Amino acid sequence: MHFNFSFYSAILLIFFSQGIIFSFLLLKKSIISLSRPSKWLSFFIFLCAIYLLPWMLGFAGWYSLQPYRDIMFYIPFQQLFLIGPAIYFYTQSLLNPSFKFKRKDWLHLVPAILYITYRLVIFATDKIILQQYYFYANGKDKNLDTWYQIAGFISMLIYFLLSLRYYTIYKKIILQTLSFADTLLFNWIKKYLVAFLLMQFLWLIFFLFYPGWGNFKEKWWYYISFSFLMYYVGITGYTNNIKSLIPFRISGIQNKPVYLLENTNDEIELTDSIEIELKEQSAETINPHIEEWKTKITNAIEAEDLYKNPALTLVAIATVLKTNQTVISKMINQGFKMNFNDFINNYRIEAVKQLLQNGEHKKQTLLGISIDCGFNSKTTFNRCFKKNTGMSPKEFIENLQNIS
Repeated sequence: MHFNFSFYSAILLIFFSQGIIFSFLLLKKSIISLSRPSKWLSFFIFLCAIYLLPWMLGFAGWYSLQPYRDIMFYIPFQQLFLIGPAIYFYTQSLLNPSFKFKRKDWLHLVPAILYITYRLVIFATDKIILQQYYFYANGKDKNLDTWYQIAGFISMLIYFLLSLRYYTIYKKIILQTLSFADTLLFNWIKKYLVAFLLMQFLWLIFFLFYPGWGNFKEKWWYYISFSFLMYYVGITGYTNNIKSLIPFRISGIQNKPVYLLENTNDEIELTDSIEIELKEQSAETINPHIEEWKTKITNAIEAEDLYKNPALTLVAIATVLKTNQTVISKMINQGFKMNFNDFINNYRIEAVKQLLQNGEHKKQTLLGISIDCGFNSKTTFNRCFKKNTGMSPKEFIENLQNIS
């Protein structure tokens, strides 16, 4: 096989090879661990790797030699309409254990299917019907057409926004249902979405402002930047092992209601719905029994020190009070003006403050005290303490010593 090794082709070859390797490893991981997210990330990394091919093989001399020139012309290596949906489905599968690719999801692939059909028409016309260049009479690769590159950029930007919206809804759900939401906020999602946005941002900057963008050789600088981002997403995504715990289903395009689901005999079934929008309620919509519910919730939590359970959930509180999580969620939101996660963490902080005032910090570490009060993360404890008191735990202790 012809391959002209040069500085430009060799560097891109390294990243292309690494992309294919990570794609294979992620696919293997998805098969062994039955992980849907790994499967979608494998697909995304594969698409990113073959996205490099027109430039890698172009620098290797394929555009100037047959039959390689026709391979470059007629195989649509850059699947720009698939990259966006791949990252969107990866986001859904990572955040939602109930996510499955369904018939309606094929609508997201219609632009890619239409583009592939268009490329098949080009191939059939040039190579089978006319047996000469017709669409390729100008000798320019259709992969690199400006209209396609711009349309692909718009597609990826749209799916970035859809993924960001999905993550925002997910955050609201876990903050209203789990007392340990911080451990499932998935900093990895923020990182790969930022990396995905940078892929688009760099393309836009090069396209609009780089004077050498029209030159094939000068585009190498964009593709090497893209390669580094692809490599980062691949290696970091492979090492991510955090799994979401809350199956849910979004109703339509609105943020509410969100249907919470549960696993029953390996099947995911609808159990309840929950309002995820925290907003001021009018007097007409406030539950008339709100004060009664506030007392019930407070008594239930304080009587058994439920907040000390680091894995406390909204369902557990609802079970104690013999009602459903929708009712408890609304009562906490309306009555205490905060989400469930903040509500329970405030109890934990008050317990920590009481122990510190009693001198418990002289007997054990701050981490030990925070764990005894229900926290399972030093980072979460420090953040919540600062939010509640306006000072760090050490500053709080120093303040106590100054008072005494």
